[in-house]
Amino acid sequence: MSDSTHKNRRKRATTDSAARLRVDEIVRQWQAERPDIDPEPARIYGLIGRIHIQSTAFIDEVLAPYDLTRGTFDVLTALRRAGASYSLTPKELTKHLLLSGAGLNSRINRLEALHYIARLPEPSDRRTIKIQLTAAGEAVINKAIPDVFNAQWKRLHPLGAESLKSLVEELLRFADVIDASMMGDETP
Repeated sequence: MSDSTHKNRRKRATTDSAARLRVDEIVRQWQAERPDIDPEPARIYGLIGRIHIQSTAFIDEVLAPYDLTRGTFDVLTALRRAGASYSLTPKELTKHLLLSGAGLNSRINRLEALHYIARLPEPSDRRTIKIQLTAAGEAVINKAIPDVFNAQWKRLHPLGAESLKSLVEELLRFADVIDASMMGDETP
């Protein structure tokens, strides 16, 4: 390999993002292995997956001092957003968090062990319980929320206001397309 080729590759590697390089490689691999199909969707879904993994990792890092993870944080924030009495039924929580009952149950068990939530009987229906923030849970989530939002802003700020607005609009459009296809309607 010539010195100029080596320099060009190094220059491209420093200007191309790791995400771009990884998804480009995935697309190239699919083009080589299955030239009969268009692998471009792998670029979009690969980036979405990578962003999810990376954002979960940095949020978990921010939450570690609180003995929380993104999953347990999401439960606490759903309860906090519910307003005073800061309680929801498990069914309401699964709807807010898009989780299965089993996925929610492990989070609730963890938060209950930390004394951040309590399971309370529902006065109007003895078969139902409410999950409620405890005073300790309210205190920890009130401290953790600004730290998480600041970490998120730190990563969003370099995009600039116009790019963020455009990104939100495009993500909303994509979410509408996905929602419509989940309901069997291909045209949102």
